[in-house]
Amino acid sequence: MTGKDHDVLVIGSGAAGLTAALTLAEHCRVLVLAKGALNSGSTAWAQGGIAAVLDAGDTFADHIRDTMVAGAGLNRRETVEFVIERAPEAIARLVELGVPFNTEGPDFHLTREGGHSHRRIVHVNDATGWAVQAALLKAAEENPNITLLANRTCIDLVTGRHEQRYSGSGRVWGAYALNEETGRVETHTARATVLASGGAGRCYLFSTAPRGATGDGIAMAWRAGARVSNMEMMQFHPTCLYNLEVKNFLITEAVRGEGGHLLHPVTGHRFMEDYDERLELAPRDIVARANDDQIKRYGLDYVHLDISHQPPEFVREHFPTIHEKLLGLGIDMTQGPIPVVPAQHYTCGGIRIDLEGRTDLPGLYAAGECTDSGLHGANRLASNSLLECFVFGEAAAESILASFDSFDEPPMIRPWDESRVTDSDEEVVIKQNWTEIRRFMWNYVGIVRTTKRLERAAHRIALLGQEIEDYYGSFRVTTDLIELRNLHCCAQLIVQSALRRHESRGLHYTLDYPGTDIEARDTVLVP
Repeated sequence: MTGKDHDVLVIGSGAAGLTAALTLAEHCRVLVLAKGALNSGSTAWAQGGIAAVLDAGDTFADHIRDTMVAGAGLNRRETVEFVIERAPEAIARLVELGVPFNTEGPDFHLTREGGHSHRRIVHVNDATGWAVQAALLKAAEENPNITLLANRTCIDLVTGRHEQRYSGSGRVWGAYALNEETGRVETHTARATVLASGGAGRCYLFSTAPRGATGDGIAMAWRAGARVSNMEMMQFHPTCLYNLEVKNFLITEAVRGEGGHLLHPVTGHRFMEDYDERLELAPRDIVARANDDQIKRYGLDYVHLDISHQPPEFVREHFPTIHEKLLGLGIDMTQGPIPVVPAQHYTCGGIRIDLEGRTDLPGLYAAGECTDSGLHGANRLASNSLLECFVFGEAAAESILASFDSFDEPPMIRPWDESRVTDSDEEVVIKQNWTEIRRFMWNYVGIVRTTKRLERAAHRIALLGQEIEDYYGSFRVTTDLIELRNLHCCAQLIVQSALRRHESRGLHYTLDYPGTDIEARDTVLVP
């Protein structure tokens, strides 16, 4: 398949990728590649909703301030203004696509979440992401200018180095991708490429991210020569269900927003009053650290989140998905507490982009969780993530359309070379390395950090790097091997970034530098 068939390549089929594809498809032929199923990304998992100023008493200034406060001043103000001022339009477009947001009479029903000074979260019960994903996917499937290909695992970006004539230009011409159904590597070329590949949550042992969140886009962009920034800003959600059978089931922030209390599971003490005057409505980083502190201090497996003091019909009406899921596990949230632990939840750093979604590399754009747009700063405010996907998905698409006539046709690209590799006989090596990375990242680069722990992690990463490269050079690629290589790259970027930040700010909390510098500075890594 060549760029003759498609003008633009979009990598990722979540909110950012499909928003970009739908905007581009008005004038271009678009190819969308998804790793796994078309709806297997993070978008479908988003329970909470989308933050937007829609209430009479609310203002853009308030939403901007709340975002900057949560982000501990590391946000880029122009980005925050850019996104928040476009939020109501983004919601209007989703309504046009048929997303059935909850309403109260003629208005949207708005919920409130931690860190917000107003009710401003539009939602579809407690399964907003699923409804958004379904609406975007339906529109993309019905669009004759969009081709959707599932089960394609991207390996690396195609750049000038892969041209038959060879060029060191750094210009991006598409990507090499493994077709999981055939086992062959395909070359997909295009005049412009949009990375919308999600975050790197699977670097951690406990994560609410889907199985495929292995930082592929971040690692591919880094290897191709793009800068990344603020990778140490890894958000941990305070309340993930503690259940050994069910991994990564999130208990939405809105349970606390609607009156849920965090309790010590033995004494019943409401411990948030010991940490912050905002109690359970403090920003996520504070609540996650409090939960982590309780668990470590008292040797607990989990803490309790309890909303059973609210009327049962209120709980069932607000949280139907969670209520039903928990009932199936023998927990009735209308009658008693839910056992919860903190878990990795969101990658706030990533590929550096400008307000048009442009990366450092010509021809490469990015949107959504794989980027550092400057919106989230040192900590993402609840329900700003889907919003970022819609605004930057569209911004990247509009930037491509505006410049499209000046883009060259892709040159002849060398096909993927498998002449010197064989099928692997040692899959256990991948599993072992994957488990090792996730475990030491959780223990050494988690919610509370120290320089010594970070140095230990850096040492382990260096040792594993050689092993993974040797393996990668000897065997045919599989999705597991591609993901391991990318996880390792992202773990390295996270640790390097964390070692460079000699302060505690937002999500980066280190016992060796507990103070916060007067000036907020980005941690920028250059390949």
